Amino acid sequence: MSTIQLTDDDVGKTVVTSTGDEVGIVSGYRYGTAHVDPDPGLKTTLMTKLGWEDTDEDDGYPLQADAVETITKDEIHLSSGL
Repeated sequence: MSTIQLTDDDVGKTVVTSTGDEVGIVSGYRYGTAHVDPDPGLKTTLMTKLGWEDTDEDDGYPLQADAVETITKDEIHLSSGL
């Protein structure tokens, strides 16, 4: 079980992969879930691994805490398994 807690304090943080590639930015936090506005160049493979392939999200895509490795002051780092 993940000990990572995403909160409304994470809005505006950059989301990056374990290799440092930028995925997008946290655009909002609703109902206990952070939502990410993805980089337009985000590869379909990564979007599929994050469960974003068939989601029509005008307010961003949901980011699940179990996909997050660490959270810093400015960034959210995804797990290396993605």
